[in-house]
Amino acid sequence: MTITIHTTFLPHDDPEASVAFYRDILGFEVRKDVGQGKMRWITVGHPGQPGTSIVLHPPSANPGLTDDERRTVAEMMAKGTYAMIILATEDLDAEFARLRDGGAEVAQEPTDQPYGIRDCAFRDPAGNMIRVNEVR
Repeated sequence: MTITIHTTFLPHDDPEASVAFYRDILGFEVRKDVGQGKMRWITVGHPGQPGTSIVLHPPSANPGLTDDERRTVAEMMAKGTYAMIILATEDLDAEFARLRDGGAEVAQEPTDQPYGIRDCAFRDPAGNMIRVNEVR
């Protein structure tokens, strides 16, 4: 197979808080920071995975959205129902403790799910759900 995952997008509403979360709490590197003020596109990623990135973007910059749609997106972000990403670790308990102790907002403690995954969840400063799966 020659197709791989390169980049995914997550919205942000506070670029400084997002950088602090993804860099300082998750431990990702900031690869690009384009724009100014709240209109910034910030590319982050795990230092050991240079070919895979997350672009944190201002959702209000989409010219195709109506004012009603912008309000809906803002409401969904505030509730944590707009966007999600799933990360993975070999030691879920240690990673959970590190993120929690680092100040990440806990949405769910480590749990054995009925569908066979053990995971936990956090919310980033924009409300995005960050789930962490244990890879055995």
